[in-house]
Amino acid sequence: MAQNQFLSIKPNFSPRWWYPMHYTSSSDKVWKLSFSTLQKMASQSKALCALKKNHQNNHSLIALDGSENKLVKKSGKKQHHLWKKRDSTGSGQKAMSFVQIISRLPNEKEAVYGALDKWVAWETEFPLIAAAKALRILTKRSQWKRVIQLAKWMLSKGQGDTMATYDCLLMAFNMDGRMDEATDLWNMILHKHTRSISKRLFSRIIALYHHHNMHDNVIEVFGDMEELGVRPDEDTLRRIARAFEALGEFEKRRLALNKYQMPYKYIHFKGERVRVRNRITDEMSSLNSKTPHK
Repeated sequence: MAQNQFLSIKPNFSPRWWYPMHYTSSSDKVWKLSFSTLQKMASQSKALCALKKNHQNNHSLIALDGSENKLVKKSGKKQHHLWKKRDSTGSGQKAMSFVQIISRLPNEKEAVYGALDKWVAWETEFPLIAAAKALRILTKRSQWKRVIQLAKWMLSKGQGDTMATYDCLLMAFNMDGRMDEATDLWNMILHKHTRSISKRLFSRIIALYHHHNMHDNVIEVFGDMEELGVRPDEDTLRRIARAFEALGEFEKRRLALNKYQMPYKYIHFKGERVRVRNRITDEMSSLNSKTPHK
């Protein structure tokens, strides 16, 4: 059939999606489509397929050199990973297996470390996300000895050197009554991460010392906070004031409260933000009335 001839199609319905279509008569409803238009549409679809293939293979582009008529390969862009990708897929199941392994073991350092080393022996990289989740699960279950064992094992492998791990370890030392180890850990943190210690970690160590009535250590940590420019929160300031009061240093207590206390605070009451008087201010005013003046 010649290219200038037409294909006559007489459908039972009126297809609106057929393009290009020529409606010749309103009586017989004959649709005519040119053969040359079909060839143009086929060639356009082939060109689109070729462009997609070239776009997918952009890592090895081929260019034609006109002088020597040789094919010259041009290498595409290579994506370099600046850090290791830590995949969190299946980390919850790994964390539960961590907890189950530790829970079955006796309370001995060699047995715990040996079992954990066997568990991670076939891992391509250290399962840090799973270990952090296991640490959180053990903390919620109040298994403080296991928290200490797992955190120390992570730090011995050079992993988990974060403020969150130190916070869990300090809390576990506090609940287990191991104050000497807590003091050694805090001194290490203070010398290693002097400028990057968070306010939360300062509050944790002050709460730990206050819980065991170590008032001298509370005042010492408060001095480090002032030196580093860390402002204590309301609860931490109340513990510092009680430590000064227990040591009989009422003037330093008054100066600390004057410097860091807020006269008012905002609370949410019945869906509204309400300003109320701070309780530390009331305690300070009552203390000033009892303090003898020279």
